Amino acid sequence: MHRPPSTKSPLDLLRSHLGWAAGASYLAAATVPAPGLWLRHTHTIGAAGVLELPFRTPHFLLSLILFTAGLQAPPHELRALLGRPTALLTGLILHLVAPLLIIPFIAFALRQSPDSDGGSGLVAAMITIAAMPVAAGATVWTSKGDGDQPTTVGLVLASTIVSPLTIPVTMTALCPLLSGDYAGTLAEAARTAGNGFALTGVLLPCGAGILCRLALPRHLMDHLLHAAILGSLLLTYINASGALGRFLTHPEPVMFVAALAVAATVCGLSFTLGRITARVLRLDAPAGASVTLACGMNNSSAGAVLITTMLPDRPHALLPVLAYGLMQKVAAGLVVRAGRGGRTHA
Repeated sequence: MHRPPSTKSPLDLLRSHLGWAAGASYLAAATVPAPGLWLRHTHTIGAAGVLELPFRTPHFLLSLILFTAGLQAPPHELRALLGRPTALLTGLILHLVAPLLIIPFIAFALRQSPDSDGGSGLVAAMITIAAMPVAAGATVWTSKGDGDQPTTVGLVLASTIVSPLTIPVTMTALCPLLSGDYAGTLAEAARTAGNGFALTGVLLPCGAGILCRLALPRHLMDHLLHAAILGSLLLTYINASGALGRFLTHPEPVMFVAALAVAATVCGLSFTLGRITARVLRLDAPAGASVTLACGMNNSSAGAVLITTMLPDRPHALLPVLAYGLMQKVAAGLVVRAGRGGRTHA
């Protein structure tokens, strides 16, 4: 019997297996880091001596990802959220408060370690990623679990809109947990984030995507969404090249294990806090999943770009960020499967 060919394109298949694709990006960064290290540097484009502009590949890819996040925001569905704002407000408040509850616990635990700076490098990395807005990838996981997609999109956009204020405030509030030069570096990064990074690097690309949705034809939007998937994987490879390539040439097993442990702890506590809050408020399964994902999923790509900017000479600081980026995808998959199981037995 003749079977009809699959209607899925290679990029659609890639979107369906993003977890495996991200793992392949990490593997490529560990084995062939040289192209990623070259792409991390600032390059000049334009005619020599006439119009020379600095081009930063990680910043460009981050803008592309956030632009497409804005493209996926249906205005009519977002307007409907105003009539039922409980899950939206809960998720946003929880996303902003969670770092203030979880990071001090991590910092206290690391102070008991033999590390000379009390684990300040790991804590600085976790502060940076925890301060970022909700990851746009949360919308992908919500759609896989048939969750409350408008609420998740609304949480991504709401956290992005307030990010020029919340990123520097969160980072500044947690700076006293650090010791040595990490405290000064993070304080300077907080000022940088407030003055430019959050506005031009996070909010404006997302806002431009929302506006362009009204004018772009559907087929062009689909092409941009596919480009963003490839861009996300390339950005993962570039960020991982800076950390994993150096780790293989100068292995530090203790640092590696500590980075995994810290990332797993922060990730686990964040998702647990979201799940408990959803149950306490008795949110329905789709809304509860959105709140849980908003609490646990942070824009690790934006955090990695900011860490690369503020700590260019300490690529090991990227290790916990890379680990968190992978672990939050695994945790999101568990949330989605739990939601499916709940609907099956309902």
